[in-house]
Amino acid sequence: MTAYKELLAQKATLDAQIEAAQAEAKAKAVTEARALIAEHGLTAADVFPAQGKKRKGSVGAPKYRDPASGATWTGRGKPPNWINGKDRGQFLIEMAKS
Repeated sequence: MTAYKELLAQKATLDAQIEAAQAEAKAKAVTEARALIAEHGLTAADVFPAQGKKRKGSVGAPKYRDPASGATWTGRGKPPNWINGKDRGQFLIEMAKS
């Protein structure tokens, strides 16, 4: 049991040393990054460009409504539980005609 307690004490010491070294390395990296950003006049958009293109498009107007909860569904994708396996005609939303 003594060896186990000694190992736990060593682990705690190592964990503290790792945490201190990690904090020191992080502080140094932040200082270097700030210096480079200031030197080159970078903005957040320069450093962190948008990842991928975001789809712009319509999700679609709701076609079905659950009378009990008021939840809607466009008719696209997986049907929600409140309409799944039921006659969809009873859930249709009347569309206003222009």
